[in-house]
Amino acid sequence: MNILAIDIGTQTGWARTSRAGTVHSGSENFAPRRMEAAGQRWLKFRAFLNEQRLQAGGEIHAVYYEDVKNHAGVLAAHVYGGFLACLEMWCAANNVPLRPVGVGTVKRHWTGKGNADKAAMCETARAKGFRPKDNNEADALAILSLARSIERPTVVEEPMAA
Repeated sequence: MNILAIDIGTQTGWARTSRAGTVHSGSENFAPRRMEAAGQRWLKFRAFLNEQRLQAGGEIHAVYYEDVKNHAGVLAAHVYGGFLACLEMWCAANNVPLRPVGVGTVKRHWTGKGNADKAAMCETARAKGFRPKDNNEADALAILSLARSIERPTVVEEPMAA
């Protein structure tokens, strides 16, 4: 099953697994650049999602994202809402189920602590054999791990291949 896990935001962490179990991950920056129209970040995000689908052989069977309820400020909440709207629209247009997972649930699944900090998320990713570029990629890997356990609950989670 091809699953895309996303930690949405201006710096978006992502992780994708293929039917074969191979994991690809990274972190993309969608900050507006000088002299760009305001909507460019959303167009780039949509292009990123289309590229993920292409890299997955044209099929993404589910998208999981971290459902953030508390934001650092009004601007962060607005930006998150914009990314979420784009993600919802893309999933609807491509008939891909979109599944939210709570922040504490992701952290607890990955580290055993529902309030784990960024360093603990990165440390756990490294302990599992990954080399995350930043905490956003580590979060996406954690979301993917949780998604795999949800999608295949009768099977003990297999180690994710980096």
